[in-house]
Amino acid sequence: MINKVVGDVSKALRGVEDNMTLMLGGFGLSGIPENSISELVKIGVKGLTCISNNAGVDDFGLGLLLQNHQIKKMISSYVGENDEFERQMLSGELDVELIPQGTLAERCRAAQAGFPAIYTPAGYGTEVAEGKETRDFDGKMHVLEYAFKADFAFVKAWKGDEAGNLIFKGTARNFNPNMCGAARITVAEVEELVPAGELDPNQIHIPGIFVQRIFQGAQYEKRIEQRTVRTRN
Repeated sequence: MINKVVGDVSKALRGVEDNMTLMLGGFGLSGIPENSISELVKIGVKGLTCISNNAGVDDFGLGLLLQNHQIKKMISSYVGENDEFERQMLSGELDVELIPQGTLAERCRAAQAGFPAIYTPAGYGTEVAEGKETRDFDGKMHVLEYAFKADFAFVKAWKGDEAGNLIFKGTARNFNPNMCGAARITVAEVEELVPAGELDPNQIHIPGIFVQRIFQGAQYEKRIEQRTVRTRN
C-alpha cells in the first residue's frame, strides 16, 4: 500500500513558490485548510493566485494572506465578509475574478476529471460571458468555461488514511471534494489520520488516487463566520 503521509505541514507544502496558482477548499470558514493557510503565511510566498469560494474574514482563513499582501489575484464566488479584500479590490491592489458558484465548482471538477472545458448556461447574457465562446444546446445558450490549472490544491477532511482516502464531515463537504485531484499536487490535512484499511470503503468520499500528500493537522479553531443565536424568553 502506498503511504502518502508527510510528517508535518512544512513538508506538506514543500515546493510551494511565489506566483503559483493554489486551490483552497472551504465554504465560508467551514472546512478550510487552516494549517496549510497558516504555513503559507509563515513561509511568506508572494504573488499567489488563489481559487477559493471566498476569501475568509479579515483575521482568519485567506484573510491572513490578504493582510500580508501575499495574494495578487482571487478567483472566487463570494467575498462579502472581508473588509481588507474590499479595500484591496477597490484600490486596484488585488485582481479579482468573480465566478458563479456552480461554475466555480464545475471548473474544479472538470480539472479533476481531466476535461479541458465545460459549457454552462450560468452567466450567459451578462458580463461573465463577455469575450467567451457561446453555443446553443437544445435552444438554450451556454458559455464555454475552461477547467482550472493549479499547482497545488489544499483541502481539509475529517478523517483520512495513510493511502490518502478521505471522509468529509457535514458542511466541510463543500468545495473540498471537487478540488481533490484538480491540481498538480493535492495536499490533504485531516483531523484524524488512521492506518490504511481502517476506513469503511462505503463511507469514503474521495479515493486516495486524487491525493499526493496527507498529514494530521494541529488543533482546529473552527470559527463561526456569523454567529446567530436566539434570545431566551
